[in-house]
Amino acid sequence: MQTRSPIFDDLADIMTSAAGAAAGAGEEVKSIIRAQADRFIADMDLVSREEFEAQKALTQKLLDDNQELRAQIKAIKTAGKQPASAKPRKPKASS
Repeated sequence: MQTRSPIFDDLADIMTSAAGAAAGAGEEVKSIIRAQADRFIADMDLVSREEFEAQKALTQKLLDDNQELRAQIKAIKTAGKQPASAKPRKPKASS
């Protein structure tokens, strides 16, 4: 009685080769898709993370400056208003 069949050995070799070829093809498909995605993103003219973060920091600084200026304007406006009792009275015209 034979423990190994040459037909099954050949079939196992073919299956092993096919599995290796399929894995290689899968990796090649991944690299092709990645290259296409990179090209698509490059064509869209997107900003980099560093550029985005720089703009975000600049925008936050401008917002902070704007709030500070608004507070200063409000303080100037309230300082310009005097209470009614402290306003100088107009002299009455004598007839």
